[in-house]
Amino acid sequence: MLSIAVLTVAGLLAGMINAIAGGGTLLSFPALVWLGVPPIMANATATLTALPGYIGSAWAYRHDLRAEGTLTMRRIIAVSALGGLAGAGLLLITPGEAFVGIVPWLLLTATLLFALGPRLVAQVRARGHAEIGPLLSALALFAVAGYGGYFNGGLGIMLLAAFSLIGFQDLHNMNGLKNLLSAVLSLVSVTTYATAGLIAWDSALVLALATTLGGYIGARQARRIQRTELLRALIVAIGAVLTVVFFLL
Repeated sequence: MLSIAVLTVAGLLAGMINAIAGGGTLLSFPALVWLGVPPIMANATATLTALPGYIGSAWAYRHDLRAEGTLTMRRIIAVSALGGLAGAGLLLITPGEAFVGIVPWLLLTATLLFALGPRLVAQVRARGHAEIGPLLSALALFAVAGYGGYFNGGLGIMLLAAFSLIGFQDLHNMNGLKNLLSAVLSLVSVTTYATAGLIAWDSALVLALATTLGGYIGARQARRIQRTELLRALIVAIGAVLTVVFFLL
């Protein structure tokens, strides 16, 4: 019962956070590790369970989605899928002990990116009025999607920054596309993970249901929220604490 309660709360919060600001894996991944799931399996399972939430959030934003910049929507989705596959493949060849050592640094990177996200997006957007070409746009998306295929934490803010770089300006469109691409690359990644037997299915079922509900609720609320500074500060604080804990383990 304790495991179900922990996974339900973590899933609801992760789904809402992913829809509103990104960074929900900073809660679901440590929750799985705390319950005894090995880190690589926890990372794969957290990515899987975030997938329904991404889909629910993208559906809530469906009327806002459109291509901006120099890439068509079809190319944006294709590049993201390839990047997710590359990242997932890299995870499969990473030794378990090496991944345990990498996790604190990944959490630190994700937390810093999330903390600096608004400033990063603003700076990129300020310099991004002159659109970069399709090749550089594709490379930027591929790199971010590759990171997401390897480790899902902090993916949302990296996608938002990439969108600003390649010419996107409408925030609702960017949030919707963030969730759509997160769903696409997560689907590719978890297919790879499942084939390799890296999914903790018992935990995944509870967490996925909670994350889906949280993602839909969060997306509906996000379209009404103008200021998310308090939520962002809370996520950063949680990420900082978890980073310290993982460094001490």
